[in-house]
Amino acid sequence: MCAIEAAKRGRRVAVLEHADRLGKKILISGGGRCNFTNLHCQPDNFLSANPHFAKSALARFTPADFIALVEKHRIPYHEKTLGQLFCDRSARDILDMLEAECASANVSVFLNTKIQEVTRTPPGTSPMEFAIRTANAEFRAPALVVATGGLSIPKIGATSFGYDLARRFGLKIREPRPGLVPLVLDAEDRSRYCDLTGVSADVIASCNEQQFRERMLITHRGLSGPAILQISSYWKHSQPLAIDLAPGNDLTTIFRDPKTPRTLTVLRTELRKTLPSRLADRWLELHPPASWTNTALADFERHTHAWIVTPAGTEGFEKAEVTCGGIDTDELSAKTMESRKVPGLFFIGEVVDVTGHLGGFNFQWAWASGAAAGRAL
Repeated sequence: MCAIEAAKRGRRVAVLEHADRLGKKILISGGGRCNFTNLHCQPDNFLSANPHFAKSALARFTPADFIALVEKHRIPYHEKTLGQLFCDRSARDILDMLEAECASANVSVFLNTKIQEVTRTPPGTSPMEFAIRTANAEFRAPALVVATGGLSIPKIGATSFGYDLARRFGLKIREPRPGLVPLVLDAEDRSRYCDLTGVSADVIASCNEQQFRERMLITHRGLSGPAILQISSYWKHSQPLAIDLAPGNDLTTIFRDPKTPRTLTVLRTELRKTLPSRLADRWLELHPPASWTNTALADFERHTHAWIVTPAGTEGFEKAEVTCGGIDTDELSAKTMESRKVPGLFFIGEVVDVTGHLGGFNFQWAWASGAAAGRAL
């Protein structure tokens, strides 16, 4: 997106790609259908040490702008849930669209290009330019845009290159950590719940004053599903999570009728109306009411709406959809993505300390931050 915007303004642009093809993360996203944006994109959908940083770029390149490009290329798409837009056919459509736009704007693309060194002429030198040395070529330019992504999904080529480059030029980094990532339970909780692998339920997951109501999935090592992936970006090691297993449901109301027998059978029937049977049965097995008094039933109700679990960790960058942290936004212009310390050096996308929620927000940040930089070149 950055290359397209810059080339449309008459700039000579080279894209240096270390992989053998462009857009690998695009191709695997959304189960191969690419959740390319979200209709409800707002700054509140992003996590950053500076929650205001993303506002300018997001306001100047909106989901409607990207949708217009998709429709220009006659790509069929649909809304899945919660404003998430997916290709009807394949993520390949989005990549083909971006490659076509690059070709139309005369962007030069160099694949299999491993960068060995990046240097910059001393301040005050004319002309000021960057030299990018590869195994068999050298590129010189007055501006360098770093769009190298984060550490998530190393099997498709993720590296620390962007962070390493930023440090070499004296920029601060917010410690990168896995985001939108499954959580691993400790041994005790794994023995209690993880034989229920594949069972899912609608929950509210809460941590650090954030909460998400979506599906939770039990895995062979812990918890996943949209609700858990969302809250994982806010979770820090050793912190507890609160999980409401029955949002909006009062499980013990039936016992207010004095004619209703106060038995596990009746309570199990009520719980199964909300939770999958296997999870309902396991929950009752592990957390039965202490007695059948009103107080004990109220305690059971509260516990079911606030299951406190302390994950042992995450599944790491290998399973993380994004990387939280990155280039400190204090180092960059919110309007242009340019380094405040090093004129001509820009950072865009996931390498920056801006992380979106699940559902197309991270792609929208990539498009918006790329457009912001491209229009400033």
